[in-house]
Amino acid sequence: MIFASVITQGQDAVYSQFYANPLYLNPALAGSKICPRLTLNYRNQWPGLGKGYVTYSAAWDQQFDKISGGVGVIANADVAGGGTLNTYSGSAIYSYRLQATRKIVLNLALQAGYLQYSLNWDKLVFEDQIVPGTGEIIPTSEQMPSNLNIGTIDFSTGFLAGYNQRIYIGAAMHHITMPDMAFYTDNLNRLDMRITLHAGALIDLKQGMNSDDIENLSVSPNIVYIQQGHFRQINGGMYVNLYPFVAGAWYRHTIDNPDAAIVLIGFQQEKFKVGYSFDFTVSRLSMKTGGAHEVSFAWQFPCPVKQFKYKAIKCPRF
Repeated sequence: MIFASVITQGQDAVYSQFYANPLYLNPALAGSKICPRLTLNYRNQWPGLGKGYVTYSAAWDQQFDKISGGVGVIANADVAGGGTLNTYSGSAIYSYRLQATRKIVLNLALQAGYLQYSLNWDKLVFEDQIVPGTGEIIPTSEQMPSNLNIGTIDFSTGFLAGYNQRIYIGAAMHHITMPDMAFYTDNLNRLDMRITLHAGALIDLKQGMNSDDIENLSVSPNIVYIQQGHFRQINGGMYVNLYPFVAGAWYRHTIDNPDAAIVLIGFQQEKFKVGYSFDFTVSRLSMKTGGAHEVSFAWQFPCPVKQFKYKAIKCPRF
């Protein structure tokens, strides 16, 4: 029914550990940690439904003073319905960095890559295949698309402003050309633009906003708003850093109804971090969905040079 309709709408996967996958949240975060960084992410949403949504992401980024900005690459894979509909993407990012004042840093990024939808027709079951009374599956009369793989060039952009390395606000627009991802040639399936707004702060409870010591007790209140087509959500929460552990709690509301309460626990060292979060479904779907599990890992490599023109923006690690 979905693929036979004239107009269909899709939406991107959304991670609960927003800053553990910084390039996915906002391409302007490329190079924000200055030194080379590798991030790996895994999310399993609604496992209680049997075949929900499993999403993977891998990214690398680094600041380069010679080009006055950060460079990054990111690859994503989203497997829906046990492999019925798969989404793959890979892109490169350049984030120009401007030191507006001694305390204010501005990043403006452009992201370009390739996006592909892949449909496994053999995994679909249509109404006319099911024999009433027996449940026997027979061949369908639905017409299979001539092309089960749709690909296109995809562009995104982002902006980030940081104050005193500890207060930040950003915005991103993904799929700015709204590419047509229809499997049937006589249909139109525009991928809606994904708009993200986020802001927060990192507050050292021992030495205030100017401390660079990750071992100090600190808190980080944050808010993230995401909109894609008619789908809207707002996320609010806080991280608490008590080295080497990080704990967090978030609440996600989709404007029309409550969605999930999110808890996080993380372990961090100077060179790496690993985190686990769980989404408790609070909508009418209830916990029969199985919630959502998410795991993140990041490795901060040593800087190739000892001194940089810019300093890192102290965004949360998860």
